[in-house]
Formats: sequence, C-alpha cells, structure tokens
Amino acid sequence: MDPRFRVALIAATPNPQQCVYAGMHQDYSEGFVAEDPSSWPDETKAGEVCVKRLLAGERGHYGPLEHAQIVLNVGWFPHSVMQQARTHRVGVSFDVQSMRYTGDRICKAASGALPLEEVFYLRPEGNYSDRQGKKYAYTAEQRQIDLALCQQAAERYSDLLRAGFAEEHARGILPFDYRQHFVVSFSLRAFLHFLDLRAKLDAQLEIRELCDLMWPHLQGWAPQFADWYEKSRLHKARLAP
Repeated sequence: MDPRFRVALIAATPNPQQCVYAGMHQDYSEGFVAEDPSSWPDETKAGEVCVKRLLAGERGHYGPLEHAQIVLNVGWFPHSVMQQARTHRVGVSFDVQSMRYTGDRICKAASGALPLEEVFYLRPEGNYSDRQGKKYAYTAEQRQIDLALCQQAAERYSDLLRAGFAEEHARGILPFDYRQHFVVSFSLRAFLHFLDLRAKLDAQLEIRELCDLMWPHLQGWAPQFADWYEKSRLHKARLAP
C-alpha cells in the first residue's frame, strides 16, 4: 500500500446501532420511541438485534441503516480513485480538493520544494495483470520514464501560471493521477454499499486500498454490523441493496 494513503475520522453518529434500532423500532411501535431511550438495548445489543431482524438471512431491510452517519477525510489518493468512487449511485456526499484553487503544490514539486511523488501517484514497480488476466511487468526503468514525464508536466504547469494562464487551463496538461484529498460522508447503508462495489477482489487496486483503510473505521464505529458484513458480504461483490 502506498505509505501516503490516509483515511481519518472527522465525525460520526456516536450511537449508530442504537439509531438504527430506533428507526427500526418505530416502524412497528405504537408509542413514541424517543420518549424513553433508556428502554432501548445498549449499543452492542442494539447492533445484534438490528442485524438479526434487518439483515440476517438476506432479509435486506436496509432503510433504517440510513439514520447513522459518518464523515471521513481521505488523503493522497490518485484522481482515478475519485473518478471511480463517484461512479454508480453510491448515495454519498463528496467535497474534493480542487485543481482550480489548489495547484500551489504542483509548483512546489516543479521547483523541488516538495517531493514529486507527494503530488503525483505512480504504482510501484512490480508484476501486474489486467482484468482479463494478461500479465505484465512495470519495471524500475519504466517508472523512471514516467516520473520524468511528471516532472516535465509540473514544470510546464508552473510556467503556464507564471505566464498568466488560468489554473483550470493549466491543469489540462497534468498527468491524470495527481493526488487529491477529499471529505466524504456516508450513511451506514451507503458505507456497506460502497464496500460492495469497491472492495471486491477485481476492483481497481488503489480503490481496494481505500476500502482497506476505511474498514477499521467501520469496525470501530458499528462493530456488530461490521462483523455481519465481513462474514456475509465482504469481497463477494453482492451488488448493492
């Protein structure tokens, strides 16, 4: 995994499994469920009850999972991950580092003030295969050629800005996989849906690494749901509820 890739927690519903329980419970309760929250099961038990009543046996009653929310900050991933993350109906909200207002790092890389690989992503050298199983090698020599192209592009970008070009014009000459930070918010349902789409074993390498870094946040936040998901759906590409 690229050592720069990072996922940090910004905020999350503090009792997500109880929130799901409250939504589920109100569906069939005569009373006003918030009248006495002390009567709810604790967070662990609420998770167990919700998994049993909503999800176990592929019941697929996912609506109550939308009440719990989590916000993550994702850093240093290549632009291709953002492109893939926003493809399909994932039901999440993104705020993405712009290349119209945040190009100073490119100029710093051009001058050597920042390491080139701080702002551009290239896969490590090694052996790879495409989705049809065709194998190929990405050698150290090939990677050096690509790094040199990144350096040239950064220098050209910097030259264009100095010449008065707009940032949105200059960015057009950059390699596709410049690194971007973004903030993303999920409901619990959307989190599981995203993993269905992007943690499958034939997904793009880098977005699988994003899922790997997201996974501990799910485990710490909604552990009973994470335990059920790991046993029932993780890596199985059961597309999405």
